[in-house]
Amino acid sequence: MSFVVSKLFWAVASPGNLLVLVLAAGTLSLFLRPLQRIGKGLLVLTTLATLAVTTTGLSSWVVMPLEERFPRAELPERVDGIIVLGGAVNPPLALERDEPSVNDAAERLLAFAELGRRYPDAKLVFTGGSGVLGGQEEHHRETAAALGALRQAGLDTDRVLFESESRNTWENAVYSRRLVNPAAGETWLLVTSAMHMPRSVGIFRQVAWPVLAHPVDYRTRPHGLPRLRFEFLKNMSLLTDGVREWIGLASYRAMGRTPSLFPAP
Repeated sequence: MSFVVSKLFWAVASPGNLLVLVLAAGTLSLFLRPLQRIGKGLLVLTTLATLAVTTTGLSSWVVMPLEERFPRAELPERVDGIIVLGGAVNPPLALERDEPSVNDAAERLLAFAELGRRYPDAKLVFTGGSGVLGGQEEHHRETAAALGALRQAGLDTDRVLFESESRNTWENAVYSRRLVNPAAGETWLLVTSAMHMPRSVGIFRQVAWPVLAHPVDYRTRPHGLPRLRFEFLKNMSLLTDGVREWIGLASYRAMGRTPSLFPAP
């Protein structure tokens, strides 16, 4: 139930969608005499918000604290297992084109393949089913697309255990733990996007699975320098992902799925 609620909530709360809804409400209000003043206010608000996203470092400022939270851990001499979270492939497109299809988070798979070669004795786990609402069919799941992409990256995929039932990060951790049953004292690396690492580590801690953070897929500049560019689409995409993570941290803490609001190293 929480999965469905989260998807429906995000359909409205996503910054881009919210901006469109406010714009539509403002435009509609102009045709209703009692609401014309409100309509003008909403249109001004929408214009100012669009300019702020387009011309300032707002998106970077939202995302930077997330990406800087977990520095990459120094790689130990021995690693018992490596787990990578899904979200880096496009399953339907991969199926229709009959070749691997990756997205902006492809660094997850590249780093996973590199680490797998570095630690030839480590257990390897890819976890990711389908996060599409009402789309749990096989062609929506990430396994086949990830398998092809990892092969292209030069990894022996016979070593990889694929968990394909999870729909979100909480289920990534829960289902993968059941799959591999990590023993106390084992060293596991967790590979995911830097922005997503605080919530991910918090979830793994909550299911009693300590992991070392190996963040990848950085989208902001280091040392607090915002990325300034006059480009609405890229800035809005970054802002959307950042807002989703902050909302995810708050909601997961409220549901008891992380031990703290903003997990730290």
